[in-house]
Amino acid sequence: MMDRRAFITMVGGSILAGPLAAIGQEATRIARIGVLGPTPVVPSNDEAFKQGLAQFGYVHGRNLVIEYRDGEGARLSELAADLVRLKVEVIYARGPAAVTASRNATRTVSVVALDLESDPVAVGFARGLAQPGGNITGVFLDLPELSGKQLQLLKEVIPKLSRVGVLGNSVLNAPQLRATEVAARTLKLELQSRDVTTAADFAIALEALKKGGVGAAVILSSPVVYNQRAQIGALSVEKRILVVSLFVEFAEAGGLMAYGPSVRDASRRCGAYVGKILQGASPGDLPIERPERFELAINLKTAKALGLTIPQSLLLRADRLIE
Repeated sequence: MMDRRAFITMVGGSILAGPLAAIGQEATRIARIGVLGPTPVVPSNDEAFKQGLAQFGYVHGRNLVIEYRDGEGARLSELAADLVRLKVEVIYARGPAAVTASRNATRTVSVVALDLESDPVAVGFARGLAQPGGNITGVFLDLPELSGKQLQLLKEVIPKLSRVGVLGNSVLNAPQLRATEVAARTLKLELQSRDVTTAADFAIALEALKKGGVGAAVILSSPVVYNQRAQIGALSVEKRILVVSLFVEFAEAGGLMAYGPSVRDASRRCGAYVGKILQGASPGDLPIERPERFELAINLKTAKALGLTIPQSLLLRADRLIE
């Protein structure tokens, strides 16, 4: 006959063991996510992304596995399908092409997007900003009118500016191109547009602007511009053309000026969204976010190389002065 105390101990131990075992299993559960983009992720942005994940207790190498995939064109679609086969819980898609590839690969795996070019509703990534409704959410910029502000900045540096170039992808940047044309008319600027889709196109486009007597240009946003920012900045100095970009990191890499959101900050916010989804949130219920803080960055070293004197009023407004 079983001793009453032994019976109580055995039953009590079993009751307690269940929740404790479950807690232990939850604590050691390894989550798996994918990171998809046209080029390898920039280390500082990757670190910011991981900081966002860490806010929700997910640390790469401890309770999280991150599968990195990068490629271009049709390769992106293959890589997105590969991540789905690996049964990742979330795909972090960097750039419009990666978001499109992820959407085509799955309608069930959650996708967190970092896309500074697309209107997520217009292109069908989401039904609405407050309630995306599907499997895609994240950080989208969708403010084409920023290019008008960038034109104004160039006009402040060169008050007598009459002709300005705009370099962008005629398909990807169509809304930005239209907004730039409107702003140019308002500022009484003659606009020369050049279609650029690859890194090699920028050298040709900047040379054409130089020959056409254009001394300043707005460079519209795209993953190519971000990833080739150092080369484009160096080319602009070589051709002696003032350039302004959306990316603050563009000025850090040698471009003259930038006005726009920080990709590092957006990467951190995407990491936090991935963390929320891993904890059970639905992407369809997570509102699409937009960058809230915009920074003006001026590279003083580049200004000196171009023989420019930046107006004091502009220097006082700058969030970053890079020397």
